[in-house]
Amino acid sequence: MTNPVAPSPHVIDLADVQKANGILRSLVTHTPLLENKILNERLGGRLLVKAECLQQTGAFKIRGAYWRIYNMSVEERKRGVISYSSGNHALGVARAAKLLGSHALIVMPEDAPCAKMQAVRDLGAEIVTYNRDRDHYDEVVAHLEQQTGRLHVPPSAHPQVLAGSGTVALELFEQVKERGVQLDAILTPCGGGGLAASTAIVAKALSPDSDVYAVEPELFDDTRRSLGAGVRLANPKGRRTICDAIMTPMPNAVTFPINLDLLSGGLVVSDDEVRAAMRFAFEHYKIITEPGAAVGIAAVLSGRIDIKDKMIATVVTGGNIDVERFLGLVAV
Repeated sequence: MTNPVAPSPHVIDLADVQKANGILRSLVTHTPLLENKILNERLGGRLLVKAECLQQTGAFKIRGAYWRIYNMSVEERKRGVISYSSGNHALGVARAAKLLGSHALIVMPEDAPCAKMQAVRDLGAEIVTYNRDRDHYDEVVAHLEQQTGRLHVPPSAHPQVLAGSGTVALELFEQVKERGVQLDAILTPCGGGGLAASTAIVAKALSPDSDVYAVEPELFDDTRRSLGAGVRLANPKGRRTICDAIMTPMPNAVTFPINLDLLSGGLVVSDDEVRAAMRFAFEHYKIITEPGAAVGIAAVLSGRIDIKDKMIATVVTGGNIDVERFLGLVAV
């Protein structure tokens, strides 16, 4: 399946991200930029890790969700919000809705981790499940949106969601500037492509010589393949990966034109390389990551990108994983 990319200007710019940051900086956690000097010596370059796994709700997604709902009217918030997500965006929407006096209905794949589903319910949201291989999530959402009158808060395909997610990159560049250094590249985990797109927009404005790459798991490399083809390509149904947070069917129509224009490329890592990266992050940075969040570290460790004599940053996007699954994945 292919989908053409309609000509479209970028839906946000740096000013939009800065506006979102003006509100979000007093709400979200200013997550640390981690570095291990001993490890850098071993790698032959400098690896900086933006630990959004330490963010509220355990992932960066609350940034975009909050900014989208914040910009709704009081009446719109009373009607409630709806979204789809395998977990992290669901948690962000549920938390943001609760903070802003709204109520969330989340469409989640029926094979989403039980721990994430329970956490979403604990935040007061309602869940409707769908089958990844049989149902189209966008059709499920559209039906429920029409039926309930709720407003949609998509994971990435909305300008306000993108502006909110862009504050991750804005913080990252502030932290890099404080160290007086220049980034050669930024690696972002990629599902729908929202974080990659917003990061690329911020990087283009603040550090145009810094490359931005989308990183995906094997079998779900729709963005990498789409970038090469110049059109949106879907992943075949029935595939699976341990990286549940970025198991998206294809790049969306809002973020892909941005990524096609601004990204330097796409990188792909295996599930085994992700497991090694999760263990590596725990051992060297003392953080717990979920699989999809560790793909950037995996790309560096596996040599998908050369770090020798370079400075590379990656965003660890989330840490929402239960203890048993984490231990099972990182066990040698």
